[in-house]
Amino acid sequence: MTKSVFKLISGVFLLVSMVAVGQVDAESPAQKPNIILIFADDVGYGDLGCYGSPLSTPEIDRLASEGLRSTDCLVAANVCGPSRAALMTGRYPMRCGHPISRHNTTKYEKYGIAADELTIAELLKTAGYHTKMVGKWHLGFHVAGSHPLDAGFDEYLGLHSNYSKTHGDADTLYRNREVEQAGIEFEKVTTLYTDEVVDFIHEKPAQPFFIYFSHHIAHAPILPSQPFRDSKGKGAASAYGNFIRELDHSVGRVMSAVQQAGIAENTLVVFLSDNGPAVNGSAKPLSGGKYVTMEGGHRVPAIFHWSGRIPSGQVSDAMINSMDLLPLFAHVADTPLPSDRTIDGKNIIDLLTGETNQSPHDYFYYYNGLNLQAVRNERWKLHLPRTIADQPYWAKKAGGNPKKKLLSLNQPLLFDLDHDVSERKNVISQHPEVAAKLMSQSERIRDEIGDVDATGSDQRPHGLINPNLKD
Repeated sequence: MTKSVFKLISGVFLLVSMVAVGQVDAESPAQKPNIILIFADDVGYGDLGCYGSPLSTPEIDRLASEGLRSTDCLVAANVCGPSRAALMTGRYPMRCGHPISRHNTTKYEKYGIAADELTIAELLKTAGYHTKMVGKWHLGFHVAGSHPLDAGFDEYLGLHSNYSKTHGDADTLYRNREVEQAGIEFEKVTTLYTDEVVDFIHEKPAQPFFIYFSHHIAHAPILPSQPFRDSKGKGAASAYGNFIRELDHSVGRVMSAVQQAGIAENTLVVFLSDNGPAVNGSAKPLSGGKYVTMEGGHRVPAIFHWSGRIPSGQVSDAMINSMDLLPLFAHVADTPLPSDRTIDGKNIIDLLTGETNQSPHDYFYYYNGLNLQAVRNERWKLHLPRTIADQPYWAKKAGGNPKKKLLSLNQPLLFDLDHDVSERKNVISQHPEVAAKLMSQSERIRDEIGDVDATGSDQRPHGLINPNLKD
């Protein structure tokens, strides 16, 4: 046997051996990128340093400087539950049957994300991913078929809804379906969650993994843990700033774990918030906040990081939304999207990698509960007439919250977001043709996914009686 033949046979043997142990990069399932989705709660557009906040967020700022920071990322709802349903399914809340945010009361005991809705976790499982969720679920934990384990997650650790000591088991920490700790102190939750995520990353699972890290920060109660309490600061503003610092520290720990595990170049990290800020946070320079369809309620901080794939230092003004994550993740995981349902999100990989600077969306639709309240393209936004009766329970009264704007509206308003992102100057009289075009789009989407007084052709029933009322 010649040396060249021996080398060829040896090389073939080595290649076969590498395939057997999963070491050939092009063929190994492990070469599909890991995906970490960090989802903040009620963190506003103006709450982070990289978005102009005076609050110190060096870890999140670093994430942005090393990747892409979006200045026009929208969420499909301005409150927790519907926003999370849209995130998980890539579909507007009216389309996926979850337009109202649930509470731990009798009215909602059968209300959760529908069992036959396809989630990000279920889609990634078909691509060979290990799926793990840590944190707040808020989509019907105790409802049959709506638990995280029913929705495609292999593992779960967290509190099933907003934290409370007075409503059911809302202060109970669950691992999978079992109680891990009852009556947990809220101040311990963020560290416990972050430890769980960091430990998992250091274990270096053999499969590619998807982690959905769903924070409670900065939803009330505003209770940062002891290491983040500023002894000099007093009042709500100081506590809120400390809460944001704790979130930033958690993000830094997760990113350090990714670096230490040597998987940075094979891990896509996405950070965004579920909706705009409540009373304490900032949406500057936007108007409004949580509970309303002003930009401050729906436009959120969003950062995308993937060493070697997403060029650093990018700032994108293209209109994207949280529903885009499902098709994005499907693309990087090399798994097809379902063909039996409408997916409202679009694959934004070319935008993230710098192949294009154009939005994949022609329009975005702003629902408040069941009520269609606005429609926009990249430049223009048309607010539609509405009454207090049309509003969901969270927007029926301002309650002293200055961010709750335009709760009722007699005539449509048109804003030029390119020149008036704060939505202060109505220009409908100067641009009636723009308003007419957007009004036509509102009629189209109303026919398709419904409105407070109309059922759409592709609207999943929500099953709630008097959905606009809390109880």
